[in-house]
Amino acid sequence: MTKNIRLKTPAEIKTMAKGGSKLAKIKSELAKRVKNGTSAMEIENLATALIKQSGGQPSFKMVPGYHWTTCINVNEGLVHGIPKKETIFKNGDIVSIDVGMYFKGFHTDTSLTVLVGKNPQKEKFLKSGKLALAKAIEKVRAGNIIYDISKAIQDSLKKDGLTPIKALVGHGVGRDLHEAPAVPCYVGDNEVEKVKLVEGMVLAIEVMYAAGGDKVVTFEDGWTIGTKDGKIAGLFEETVAIVANGPLILTDA
Repeated sequence: MTKNIRLKTPAEIKTMAKGGSKLAKIKSELAKRVKNGTSAMEIENLATALIKQSGGQPSFKMVPGYHWTTCINVNEGLVHGIPKKETIFKNGDIVSIDVGMYFKGFHTDTSLTVLVGKNPQKEKFLKSGKLALAKAIEKVRAGNIIYDISKAIQDSLKKDGLTPIKALVGHGVGRDLHEAPAVPCYVGDNEVEKVKLVEGMVLAIEVMYAAGGDKVVTFEDGWTIGTKDGKIAGLFEETVAIVANGPLILTDA
């Protein structure tokens, strides 16, 4: 089951950790700039500049047909949102920022969702996504299987009355941005759930979830994917390596 999975050596994981640490700091800086009146393009331009300053290249610009450094989504937007100058954040919006960096031959990938202003209900929604990611990362250990990660996400979200997205998955990451195996956010009796976790795997663990149903649609721009029912969606992601003593979060500042 692991024959198509590219395992990384300790030296390669160390290189990825250097890039991931730089990317984590960039992500944190981008999140601070999400304020009432800020545009998605401002975040995009800052991300491009910070990645260049860090000695890396934007991973997403290496995806055929995609020409931006970030994916930025608002409210019902879930993933792959094009950062547009006309997208102006306002109080009450939840904004997800997804960003990847190619550094010394390897990609790392990370995302977070933040609230503009204050809203207790939406703050609780985001807290649930963060918790689900933390629960998932606990399961990223040699000897477990993909099922354990997916179930941790699903159980954590459903406990809070939220819905994991079924149409999209996390993924392996390394010399390519998207590698095997897929890492679903839910348990669905998929063949990939049986994949055994071993040392040297590096996974982009993504928690993609919604306040409503799990159905998604692609918007008119051809890239942005959001909830079909228009309910808010969230995205949290870290790049995690499996090492001897368990999970190592590479996109941790």
